[in-house]
Amino acid sequence: MYIAVHGGAGIHSYTREKEIKHALRSACREGLKNHGPSDSSNQISFNSTPLDVVSDAIAVLEDDPHLNAGYGSNLTLNGTVECDAAIMDGHSTFGSVGAVSEANGSPGRGGLIGVKNPIRLARAILDYSKVPDSLGRIPPLTLVSEGAHSFAVSENTRHEQEQATNAIETVPPESMISPKAKDEWTKWKARLDHISSDIDMSDPTSLTDIQDTVGAVAYRIGDTVAAGVSSGGILLKHPGRLGEAAIFGAGCWAQNFPGSGTQIACSISGAGEHVVRSMLAREIGNCFSLAIVPGGDIDAHDILHTVVLEKFWIPCRERGVVAPDVGILLLLVEQIEGKPSARLWCAFTTPSMAIAYASSSRSKPAAQILRRPQGSDAQGTNKPHIFITAIPLVR
Repeated sequence: MYIAVHGGAGIHSYTREKEIKHALRSACREGLKNHGPSDSSNQISFNSTPLDVVSDAIAVLEDDPHLNAGYGSNLTLNGTVECDAAIMDGHSTFGSVGAVSEANGSPGRGGLIGVKNPIRLARAILDYSKVPDSLGRIPPLTLVSEGAHSFAVSENTRHEQEQATNAIETVPPESMISPKAKDEWTKWKARLDHISSDIDMSDPTSLTDIQDTVGAVAYRIGDTVAAGVSSGGILLKHPGRLGEAAIFGAGCWAQNFPGSGTQIACSISGAGEHVVRSMLAREIGNCFSLAIVPGGDIDAHDILHTVVLEKFWIPCRERGVVAPDVGILLLLVEQIEGKPSARLWCAFTTPSMAIAYASSSRSKPAAQILRRPQGSDAQGTNKPHIFITAIPLVR
């Protein structure tokens, strides 16, 4: 099993590097915890599917206050948490949630509740879509706001009746707001409202720097791939806003290409509205589909550069966006001399992107803050600044 996670594309200060790397390593370890040697014969136990690995890893990232998802989410204009999350596997099964905030609990329990891990709810929607409906109703791909909450409550009721252990954890809404998120909201809301004349406007940070959307990709040898994404969205967003993490084809994509031995899984970070306009994740899948020819080689670097430039950067610049922000974590599986070979690709237009990766045979995760080389900063110019790198994943 291979896993890779990201902590978003944006600006990662050196002072936060230790905490972010720790969170990413923890996510990799959690994703692989049920997928390691099962006995003294060193046979690998396939207890976890790629979907399990992705959802378990992202749940760890959602629990970390240093990242913009779950507990660490940016707050809305009203000072509340609203989360988006999605998960998908190579068989095109998909589930997502959007603008998940506080809502009333189940009858008899009263009070407001929040969903602790939106990725768990997205996974439950995916699983629900695979169960035939008695009336032939089409199952949802995406549920939002109170509808997502109602689904979580009904699923938990069913789990209690069946004495299942995989309930969707709910918590008091106030426990979902981290001190860091509250401080950032207070500072930027004051700037928005102009309520204080002594506000320090010399702070060099930008509102758009506070991103850190999280995601994960996974692959099990001989099986399928999976991808997921989770986000608290942009700081001071309007309540009810949906970002790329909730939208099919925008925030994550996983696809098997039958007959070719090629599989891809990608997770996207960046400015949600721009990513949604381009349907970036699905565009990556489409370009790989067109590039697969019998006996031919796939140039992943060229595909990523072309997609980011032509489908994202240029359209954004034409709409007047000064610095289009995006980051892509891509897991590519190819058949090399009859054997599957996995390689991790990262492409981003921001100053940095945080990633980590591991495998069931080499379970000590490696974490990096990828940074654009000095002198490559084209911020605010017409010149695209797209940094792309590849990392081989060893079995």
